[in-house]
Amino acid sequence: MEKMRLGRSGLMASQIGFGALPIQRISKEEAVRILRRAYEGGINFFDTANMYTNSEEKIGAALSPVRKDIIIATKSGGSDKKTVRAHMENSLRLLKTDYIDLFQFHNPSVLPDPEDPDGAFAAALEAKKEGYILHIGITNHLLPVAQQAVESGLFETLQFPFSYLASEQEMKLAQECRKADMGFIAMKGLAGGLLTNVRACHGFMRQHPWVLPIWGIQTMQQLDQWLQAQKEDLPVDGETQKAILKDRAELTGAFCRGCGYCMPCPVGIDIKNAARMNMLLRRAPYQPFLEAQEYEKMHRIENCLDCGSCKAKCPYQLDTPRLLKEMLKDYDAFYEAHKK
Repeated sequence: MEKMRLGRSGLMASQIGFGALPIQRISKEEAVRILRRAYEGGINFFDTANMYTNSEEKIGAALSPVRKDIIIATKSGGSDKKTVRAHMENSLRLLKTDYIDLFQFHNPSVLPDPEDPDGAFAAALEAKKEGYILHIGITNHLLPVAQQAVESGLFETLQFPFSYLASEQEMKLAQECRKADMGFIAMKGLAGGLLTNVRACHGFMRQHPWVLPIWGIQTMQQLDQWLQAQKEDLPVDGETQKAILKDRAELTGAFCRGCGYCMPCPVGIDIKNAARMNMLLRRAPYQPFLEAQEYEKMHRIENCLDCGSCKAKCPYQLDTPRLLKEMLKDYDAFYEAHKK
């Protein structure tokens, strides 16, 4: 697989990266098998995080024998020096390595203060000086914070949601990273699972060759489809462009990306799925969503406390309580029309 330069970090990453959040949901044995297959298929960039439960441990188990041949990117959501340092030390232990190629601040609501001696940025600078991390980046879901990160010049990479549903401002952000020679790592390339056309998603990313997409992978089938797409590397033709335009017409706007930052809900509403249920019903096999367990989960929306917690935590400023109530109405109508 060909490699790309990840901005001024100088890291030479495979043209597609492995998003390791989903492997926390599968067995260690299966995760190791998938990770090794990814490496054998030419992927050398693996993105994980301290908060992804056992994801780092599985990467360490699978890839420590080939450590010198891969790039490991991990994250900490800590806001002070002590916490970030502890996260780094834990990551090094779990990953079975003595250095992290790319350390990223994990979705902060404000940029870490580089002048605070007890702050998160101080921990990164100290660890870099000691050789425990090689490069410093940041991830975010908030456009204003991401723009500030680019303008600050403090970070070598930015990880941000990016797909062919991206707004004009988000497209501009990717271009600004390119101009600043800042590596741009694209998460949510499938818009939280709403996009299903692999060729279209891959083709869109290849139209932006300075962008490194990290595809969230949980199964061997998912891995194989991305490896095959990269191998074929087909251009966006008329039919694919038509599919992209159709998805943009149906999905662009204020919709739930399923990031999960609104969770947990005090009354157990599965917000990340419930808030986009209308799209899931119409863009995926709908039968599983009509089963008794899913019906009960959707109707937890009736118990909403209107506490506002989910709305306050949404990176996309969605009115989540209102959206949930709309989704329940749509779900019930769909259920009545399609139940056996």
